[in-house]
Amino acid sequence: MMSLPFYQKSLEQYDHRYRNKDFRTSLSQYHEQQKKSSAIYTHGSSAYSSRSSAAHRQESQAFSQALAASYQQQASRATESSFESAVSRKAASAYDYGYSYGLTDSSLMLEDYSSKLSPQTKRAKKSLLSGEEKENLPSDYMVPIFSGRQVHVGGITDTEEERIKEAAAYIAQKNLLASEEGITTSKQSKVLKQSTSSLHQEEVFEKKSRKVAVREKAEYLSLRKTLEETEAFHRKLNEDHLLHAPEFVIKLRSHTVWEKENVKLHCSVSGWPEPRVTWYKNQVPINVHANPGKYIIENRYGMHTLEINNCDFEDTAQYRASAMNVKGELSAYASVVVKRYKGEFDETRFHAGASTLPLSFAVTPYGYASKFEIHFDDKFDVSFGREGETLSLGCRVVITPEIKHFQPEIQWHRNGAPISSSKWVQPQWSGDRATLTFSHLNKEDEGLYTIRVRMGEYYEQYSAYVFVRDADAEIEGAPASPLDVVCLDANKDYVIISWKQPAVDGGSPILGYFIDKCEVGTDSWSQCNDTPVKFARFPVTGLIEGRSYIFRVRAVNKTGIGLPSRVSEPVAALDPAEKARLKSRPSAPWTGQIIVTEEEPREGIVPGPPTELSVTEATQNYVVLSWKPPSQRGHEGIVYFVEKCDTETENWQSVNTELPVKSPRFALFDLSEGKSYRFRVRCSNSAGVGEPSEATEVTVVQDKLDIPKAPGNIIPSRNTDSSVVVTWEESKDAKELAGYYIESSVVGSGKWEPCNNNPVKGSRFTCHGLATGQSYIFRVRAVNAAGLSEYSQDSEAIEVKAAIAAPSPPYDITCLESCRDSMVLGWKQPDKSGGAEITGYYVNYREVIDGVPGKWREANIKAVSEEAYKISNLKENTVYQFQVAAMNIAGLGAPSEVSECFKCEEWTIAVPGPPHSLKYSEVRKTSLVLQWKPPVYTGRTPVTGYFVDVKEAQAKDDQWRGLNEAAIKNLYLRVQGLKEGVSYVFRVRAINQAGVGKPSDLAGPVVAETRPETKEIVVSVDDDGIISLNFECDQMAPSSEFTWSKDYLSTEDSPRVEVECKGNKTKLTFKDLGMEDLGTFSCDVTDTDGIASSYVIDEEELKRLLALSQEHKFPTVPVKSELAVEILEKGQVRFWMQAEKLSGNAKVNYVFNEKEIFEGPKYKMNIDRNTGIIEMFMEKLLDEDEGTYTFQLQDGRATGHSTLVLIGDVYKELQKEAEFQRQEWIRKQGPHFAEYLSWEVTGECNVLLKCKVANIKKETHILWYKDEREISVDETHDFKDGICTLLITEFSRKDAGTYEVILKDDRGKDKSRLKLVDEAFQELMTEVCKKIALSATDLKIQSTAEGIRLYSFVTYYLDDLKVNWSHNGTAIKYTDRVKTGATGEQIWLQINEPTPNDQGKYIMELFDGKTGHQKTVDLSGQAYDEAFAEFQRLKQAAIAEKNRARVVGGLPDVVTIQEGKVLNLTCTVWGDPTPEISWLKNEKSLDSDDHCNLRFEAGKTAYFTISGVTTSDSGKYGLVVKNKYGSETSDFTISVFIPEEEARVAAAKPEKGNKSK
Repeated sequence: MMSLPFYQKSLEQYDHRYRNKDFRTSLSQYHEQQKKSSAIYTHGSSAYSSRSSAAHRQESQAFSQALAASYQQQASRATESSFESAVSRKAASAYDYGYSYGLTDSSLMLEDYSSKLSPQTKRAKKSLLSGEEKENLPSDYMVPIFSGRQVHVGGITDTEEERIKEAAAYIAQKNLLASEEGITTSKQSKVLKQSTSSLHQEEVFEKKSRKVAVREKAEYLSLRKTLEETEAFHRKLNEDHLLHAPEFVIKLRSHTVWEKENVKLHCSVSGWPEPRVTWYKNQVPINVHANPGKYIIENRYGMHTLEINNCDFEDTAQYRASAMNVKGELSAYASVVVKRYKGEFDETRFHAGASTLPLSFAVTPYGYASKFEIHFDDKFDVSFGREGETLSLGCRVVITPEIKHFQPEIQWHRNGAPISSSKWVQPQWSGDRATLTFSHLNKEDEGLYTIRVRMGEYYEQYSAYVFVRDADAEIEGAPASPLDVVCLDANKDYVIISWKQPAVDGGSPILGYFIDKCEVGTDSWSQCNDTPVKFARFPVTGLIEGRSYIFRVRAVNKTGIGLPSRVSEPVAALDPAEKARLKSRPSAPWTGQIIVTEEEPREGIVPGPPTELSVTEATQNYVVLSWKPPSQRGHEGIVYFVEKCDTETENWQSVNTELPVKSPRFALFDLSEGKSYRFRVRCSNSAGVGEPSEATEVTVVQDKLDIPKAPGNIIPSRNTDSSVVVTWEESKDAKELAGYYIESSVVGSGKWEPCNNNPVKGSRFTCHGLATGQSYIFRVRAVNAAGLSEYSQDSEAIEVKAAIAAPSPPYDITCLESCRDSMVLGWKQPDKSGGAEITGYYVNYREVIDGVPGKWREANIKAVSEEAYKISNLKENTVYQFQVAAMNIAGLGAPSEVSECFKCEEWTIAVPGPPHSLKYSEVRKTSLVLQWKPPVYTGRTPVTGYFVDVKEAQAKDDQWRGLNEAAIKNLYLRVQGLKEGVSYVFRVRAINQAGVGKPSDLAGPVVAETRPETKEIVVSVDDDGIISLNFECDQMAPSSEFTWSKDYLSTEDSPRVEVECKGNKTKLTFKDLGMEDLGTFSCDVTDTDGIASSYVIDEEELKRLLALSQEHKFPTVPVKSELAVEILEKGQVRFWMQAEKLSGNAKVNYVFNEKEIFEGPKYKMNIDRNTGIIEMFMEKLLDEDEGTYTFQLQDGRATGHSTLVLIGDVYKELQKEAEFQRQEWIRKQGPHFAEYLSWEVTGECNVLLKCKVANIKKETHILWYKDEREISVDETHDFKDGICTLLITEFSRKDAGTYEVILKDDRGKDKSRLKLVDEAFQELMTEVCKKIALSATDLKIQSTAEGIRLYSFVTYYLDDLKVNWSHNGTAIKYTDRVKTGATGEQIWLQINEPTPNDQGKYIMELFDGKTGHQKTVDLSGQAYDEAFAEFQRLKQAAIAEKNRARVVGGLPDVVTIQEGKVLNLTCTVWGDPTPEISWLKNEKSLDSDDHCNLRFEAGKTAYFTISGVTTSDSGKYGLVVKNKYGSETSDFTISVFIPEEEARVAAAKPEKGNKSK
């Protein structure tokens, strides 16, 4: 990770007092070595300071070839020599680059190469300008900018080698432009001698072979000759300060070419200024626009070319290239002779063109005179990109012969300037494919891209244009980004930024521009100006000396600020005129430090006044001053103070008192626009302030650069099917012109689109990306730093289609008729018409004697328009061959292939000859239309009809089949029944009374298929009732045209129709459609593979179209809904209707009882034109509103109306409904029922009365009533869900009645009533019974002592629920043995004493009044057996229980008796058989005796008697009864008391009570 540059870490190095000890020590380490290297560099750069661009190109190439090996071997022993040579080579190459492409001083930056060795102390710093150069600096000399650019600074600069080239080129160019040369020719010779002597020294160091020595000797001689020529050329240049007359380096060469070939004339011209070359033909200037495509004039990299296409006899002439500049004019001449080929026609030579000319020879490492052919495959085409996107251009390069390890030189150029690898663009070569990749497209990348492949001395190139569209604006309507942001002049504290205005302003004029800066190494952008500036140059001040910056520009209009431009190249804020020099001192590792060193100041010298003060730029926003430092200033750094003077006051004011200026440049802002000022400058140092300079002339604060005038004479011309060439007259008196912007617009759209986003220079531009067949107009405007000119006048409209060319050859020549001295030929028209209609044909013929063809002769002087021609004056019984050539406005096309031999003899056959000119159209997957022309030779009798035959293309000749059994008289046939995807061929035979004649030539093969995007003719009727047929074709060739026909005969001269074609659309309009127009109308598209369509108009279609036309002539407004009325919420009445559609001009009249009504207090009217709804509102319907309402519509020419009659009962019902709705609205203002009272049967078979309430509050009460008696409801309603309910469980007939619920509070009350009587009650009961029936469980089987019971449970049982039982499908008749009933929730069927006959399927049907619900059980088999067994068991158990011995009653539980009394107890027992009884006392058997008498009489009554009860008789007694079925015991207790004891006990209780008290 590289450390930050030193100047970004601290600002201390900019203080003159900063002298760190460690820093001084490090500087003194390489003091002596640095002196030497600095002197070497100064000498080396001066040696190349006065060479021309051409000489440097030759010299740098010679250096690289002759001295490369020796420099590598002596690098360690001759450091000075190698360094000087390396710098020299790079300086020469850089100057060649910079001078050749017109780079300005400010665009070239210098890097001090002495810094590559080591640092040095301050006083050892040597100036890069010698003393002689300092004195001879020109007055307009701009001191070079020492930017100190390095790759590590921002990652966006060029490579080190390119910076070396720029630096050396700048020094060389500066010295060339100096008024007096600081370095003489003798000094140059001295340097060259030193370089030459180094070659001799190399021979001492190493012993070389003879072969190497001879080669180096030859190279040395070649180098010496080159240097001598360089010196001579240099002296010539200096004779007139670089200006010299044109001179042809490569002169024109004469050519002799065959007719129809292409020829190129080449020449190369030198001179300064660059000469302008004009081409002449026989002393007449050549106008490339007068004959488009004939001449192509190009200037590529200094090579001027005139290409003459498709040469003919008229091109035989003398051609002159005239080169002219301010120093004179020079011409070069060449002759072109066009010869006509007389022998057999050679198709390959005919189409060879310039590509068959001999190729150049080249020198390769493997020999001399190797011939190379370079071809480009898979070439990149015109490309379109958008800012920020990636784009790749590429093509495959094929070089023959292929030489291993010898790769071609690949060069990329943009607008003629070479492209090198950078952050934005990366060229690549993969061995056979060259690519140029844009990682981030910018508008600066737009231009003409050329790939140039060089093999030795031979090269080939290919070019295509790249268009870069603006990125989508972040703010809609904001302007596009500016482009080409460049730093023109950099000093210690300011820099001038220039840019180009964008082509797109976002829809509103650009108000100005904001400039942003960013210090290299940071991401922080700051705005440099508070208000937008309109001028495309701006001085940025406030820079920190020694720091590097990048800049960008943003445009602003009334909508907002657009996207920023691409950032500029980094520039350092340093003044090259100061004695301080930028030192880049890389060490290991590189620290990125930029060190500013100066000589020690000398005290006591007050600086003198600056000189040559001038205003270098003045705009309405700022003024830029420039001056030269004073000669008397000592060795101490100085600062400047600028003063201004308003010419009206003559008072001088200091401008920069608080911020002294360190640079000899200064920009003044805040000047009053339109006022006049003078300026002067003072110098200051520690010794004091010097005298002011001379004041400038009076300067008015305004823009001195005018906006250019609009270009003129905009002429578009056809180029391709997607591009148009636009030319214009350049703006007059335009200064500092940046270029032109071209815009295009589809005719009638009113929308303009930019054709280029990077201004183009010149007066010609090719606009790509246009829609084929569309008509466009164009306009142009110029741009310079002051702004954009007005738009030029719009050009004439031009349709986008390919330029016109000659047609292709006809083919299939046949003999249609032969007579004794004449023959009739037929042929097929060319496949390609060349973009224009074929105007005729020329026929040539020649005799063939014994197989040897003779000379060609012309058969016709005037072109024939048909595809057939009769050739007369032939020799009978002679064999002839023929050729046919087609012609259009572009010229005569190539002739056809030579026909077969035809013998001229009288045809005597009776049958007709073959039909000719067969063609097919309207090809679909199952059909097509075949057309032909009648035979020229009709035979002995007229032709009466035709037969059409067909077969598959691959079938044999015996498989022809006829399509029509009877001859047809038409010259066309619609072929039906084809198989999709099968290829067919067709032929036609004519017939007369003598028979069927020879078949025609074949038509086809043609594949039966419906092609994608095939379209059919569409009939339409416009608003005026005009009927037309419309057809559209998306597959047209540039030369295609539409042809209409009726019944396949041209309608061109028909007075009943009109045809209109526009782009890829055509329309046939009927003037007055009638019976005469019945038939098949077809449209064919020429120059396509049978694209056509047809439309049949029969009597039925004619009636339909005429009716539709009548409807359109007298249109009505289509109504979607007729006039209707509805009642709104408040009782308002709405009358409304809806039309299908309404325009913005639609009007409605409202009529009531034949009187128009208008909007007012009673009527409110509304029209929604989007939906077509028309409304009228009335608040209330009164009796006088009864009548007829009508809405009358008018929309353009269309009218319509709709009427509604409201009278009698209809009106009364409507009025009643309106009143009801009004009352409803009033009701809803208080608590009310949103849903009235209703009932619902729940899943538990309960009835739930419910209603939905609205507009409720806490104080609202709800009361329930039944039959006007209030019902107490336990729960309180909270109204959260808006539902009020009343639950009635086990609903029955007793719950019938009228239920009512009332809502009330302080706002009013509302009630809802529900009658549950009669039918309403019966309906509810039906639903309840249905729910009960649905709740029934499945039938189950239960055995009882009496028999078998079938039962089901329901939620609860009602008598209204009808229950029916059936056995095996038969209703059960109820008896004492079989009974049904319901017990609680159980419904049952009891079968007593079941028998086997009772087995089977039982169904219980529950009928709710409407529907029966069934439950089924199967009582048979095992189910019956088990139930019956259980019944038997229960029956026996019941019998036992019935006859079991038991005490029926009579015995008490406790008996209390007084002693001495008689106790008599009697009880009844039962049992079958009669039970036995026994008695127990205290669980022991008790026998009868006199005291206790125990008796049992009649088997039913038991007696228990005790005579004279004593206390011993107290105890527990029991009666036990028993028989065979069981036993039972009945217990009782006897308690005997003594009366005296009781009295005593009773008496004792009060005594105890008294004691306790």
